[in-house]
Amino acid sequence: MPRVSAPTTAFALALAALVSAAQAAAPAGSPPAVDDLAIATASGTHHFAVEVMRTRDQLERGLMFRRQMAPDKGMLFDFGASKPVSMWMKNTYLPLDMVFIAADGRVVSVKSNAEPLSEAIIPSGGDVLGVLEINAGTAARIGVKPGDRVVDPMFAP
Repeated sequence: MPRVSAPTTAFALALAALVSAAQAAAPAGSPPAVDDLAIATASGTHHFAVEVMRTRDQLERGLMFRRQMAPDKGMLFDFGASKPVSMWMKNTYLPLDMVFIAADGRVVSVKSNAEPLSEAIIPSGGDVLGVLEINAGTAARIGVKPGDRVVDPMFAP
C-alpha cells in the first residue's frame, strides 16, 4: 500500500472541501458554462472565452489530457468560496499560466509557465474565489500582475 504524507493528505482534504462547496452551483454531468471574461491590465482590456468549472468532476479534471487550447480561450475554476487554494499540473499536457483571483475580481497572484505533468503544488498566495488558466506566456504578453482586475459574472464588481 502506498504511503501518503501528511501534507498530501491535508492538500487532498482541502481540495475536497473546496470541490464540495462548489458542487452545489451546477448539477453533476452538466457541460461547463462558457463566459466572456475580461482582464484589465496596463496594456488594455483582454477578452477570453472561458469554460467555467464548478462541479466536482469539472474541478478535478480541468484541462487534464488536452493537447491544445486556442489563444483566446481559457478555463476558470469557481471554488464557490473565498479561501487559499492550491493547484497542480498532473495529467495536464499544456504549459499554462495560472491567475489567482479574489472574490472582488482582483488578481492576487500569477504563476507563469506552470510545468506540464508536474505534481508540484502551486499555492494561491492568499484567499481566492477562482483560478484562470490560460496558455503559458499569455500573462506576460498582456502584462497581468497582482492588483489587475478580472471581470466575469462570478466576481463581485
